[in-house]
Amino acid sequence: MKGMATYDLMESIRNTNEWMGASARAFASYPVWGMVPNPMFKVMSAWGRVTERSFARMVIKPDWGIASIVAEDGRDHMVEEVVELDRPFGDLLRFKVHGRPDKERRVLLCAPMSGHYATLLRSTVASLLPDCEVWVTDWHNARDIAVSEGKFDIEDYTTYLMDFMRHLGPDTHVIAICQPVPLALAATAYLAELDPEAQPRTLTLIGGPVDPDAAPTEVTDFGRRVTMGQLEHLAIQRVGFKYQGVGRLVYPGLLQLGGFISMNMERHAQAFADKITAEAQGAAGEHDKHNRFYDEYLAVMDMTAEFYLSTVERIFKAREIARNEFVVDGHKVDFGAVTNVAVKIVEGEKDDISAPGQCLAALDLLTGLSDAQKASHVEPGAGHYGIFAGKSWRNNIRPLVMEFMDTHSGGGGTGARKLRVAASKG
Repeated sequence: MKGMATYDLMESIRNTNEWMGASARAFASYPVWGMVPNPMFKVMSAWGRVTERSFARMVIKPDWGIASIVAEDGRDHMVEEVVELDRPFGDLLRFKVHGRPDKERRVLLCAPMSGHYATLLRSTVASLLPDCEVWVTDWHNARDIAVSEGKFDIEDYTTYLMDFMRHLGPDTHVIAICQPVPLALAATAYLAELDPEAQPRTLTLIGGPVDPDAAPTEVTDFGRRVTMGQLEHLAIQRVGFKYQGVGRLVYPGLLQLGGFISMNMERHAQAFADKITAEAQGAAGEHDKHNRFYDEYLAVMDMTAEFYLSTVERIFKAREIARNEFVVDGHKVDFGAVTNVAVKIVEGEKDDISAPGQCLAALDLLTGLSDAQKASHVEPGAGHYGIFAGKSWRNNIRPLVMEFMDTHSGGGGTGARKLRVAASKG
């Protein structure tokens, strides 16, 4: 019960801080304090508002918030979130744009399962929707999944991606971002052996750890420093009584959030100090830059223990992907089996999570592809977040990815897909 007790202790601390913030905000907001010349009560109220909101966000899944887009006809078109495949650990979610013809480009975004929800890709989805049909892997919070649903590790993650690719068909353009990069590569290679017709048209890999040793970072160094026994002892806990997944072994999102913040403690502390000052001066807004960023950044999810531990052990320590030794369901995946999927690598020059070179290693594994089927791009001055959601993505990387998809589409749009499906049925 020790793991469950520590899990509930963390939740209790979070809940207490949320309550303290709410209490301070309510107490310091009484009109009578307006007659006191000292600004203490304004600062207390501001601290309370920021604290309450921050700690409340940690247990709330953010909304996608994509209600409509402007299409080529100049009109707003409603966007509906449709779950096409419902699985225990994650859904295949489509953003259906009503009132416009289907776009030729069909894009599957493989979202990370690394402590944040798939909504981290909100701006990426919004930027693609005007020109593409978009699906995303919407992973579930492990704390809300009953123990009876079984395990979920990196092999299960890979088979989920394979099922999603099969469902969407061969005219799909897959974009994997960060953590799922090596597993999306493995899923494509496994499909090349088992079901070649289900392979995607193109595969774009953005800032992921195919070979962590190619360019060490603080993240890879941590994986090297600790043993698996130490990691399991320090990081793994059991979900407490408050959630449906009670008893499930997880790597808690709150614990990972502490690690995220500690990597840039000074910057985060300054951001919150500035926010409290702005609130006290009446200059802050409900949807200002700070709230937009931290509402997403602080919303964390638990990962299953087996997924987290297998990622560290097999991707980072044993480097199974980098050594072409990755096994799924007892079958050794051969990356050289990929022969007709164009692959593009995107990296950020200042990426301190997956440094340049880690993702590029994928091209060396793809011995079955010609040079014409491979492409790479390093975005100058871009950090990890910027290569898929920031200004670098919008202005430079997105146009390059769209051009890459069009270059290697092979005339494979929606119409071609329908013809192939009809032919296969005949």
